[in-house]
Amino acid sequence: MIVILDSNALLMVFQFKVNMESELTRLLGKYEIVVPSTVKKELKSLRNKYAKSALSFSERYRTINAKGSPDDSILELAEKEKGVVLTNDKILKKRLREKNIPVVFLRSKNHLEIEGSIK
Repeated sequence: MIVILDSNALLMVFQFKVNMESELTRLLGKYEIVVPSTVKKELKSLRNKYAKSALSFSERYRTINAKGSPDDSILELAEKEKGVVLTNDKILKKRLREKNIPVVFLRSKNHLEIEGSIK
């Protein structure tokens, strides 16, 4: 199973000090984290104080070449690979729900939760 990260997910690791990997293991068991190239490009353009750290952290995971907007590329990849998306972005979460794609999100600023069924 792949877990697709958006820039919001990468930033939350630093903003809220969440141990993303242990939380994903707790929720999903075995998984592979991937980051679309569009997300890395977005992180490079952000003026957030955590963006540089998030970009560096993203290098730990496989990059998948993608085109279009970060959100569109995440949706396309999640559909194609039957993946799970880790995000707290409200608009992206709504779009994922509409397509019945499982979403992992931050709850209470300290742990992750999943919404949707994993196949």
